[in-house]
Amino acid sequence: MEASSTNSRITLDLNITAPAFNLRDIYGRNIDLNAYKGKKVFISFFRHAGCPFCNLRVHALQKKHLELKEKNLEMIFFFESSEKVLLSSIFHKEVSPIPLIADPEKIWYQTYGIENSAAKSTKSHLTGFIQTTVKAKLKGLPVHMMAGKESINTIPAEFLLDENLIIRKIHYANGLNDRLSMEFIYDFAESK
Repeated sequence: MEASSTNSRITLDLNITAPAFNLRDIYGRNIDLNAYKGKKVFISFFRHAGCPFCNLRVHALQKKHLELKEKNLEMIFFFESSEKVLLSSIFHKEVSPIPLIADPEKIWYQTYGIENSAAKSTKSHLTGFIQTTVKAKLKGLPVHMMAGKESINTIPAEFLLDENLIIRKIHYANGLNDRLSMEFIYDFAESK
């Protein structure tokens, strides 16, 4: 695996095969990345189960799931929360059929180079937490404090893989609301 070092953090590079995983999701299903060969894949790393920034993103992606699946793009979501915390949330239990993988030890967060940044987290909280929380609450999405080994400093990231599981787009977020545009994801799904 090729990777770049960013301070003491390893980050992934474009045009390499994505690190393969074979894990159980919170629904008890085996999720083997190699089994997705032949399809495009969107992998997203979120913060904790009560994060309003992340839950708004999950909600938006969940609404587009079937459309994107018809375009041969599958989604896999990682959360730093434990399986128990995720399963205690009705919202997260209903994310299925999208695989939701609990990684409280952050093994895959480290493998994929997910950043921890107090500065980015603080800036996002100061400039957008109240508005984001209100939006999440109005949609009935969970907003609650962290539990266990979750970190307020985790910064989300998103990856787009082609049909050969080669990383074609990496988006290490610059803030908690910084995500790939839905238009970009659709363009990727529709590209040949």
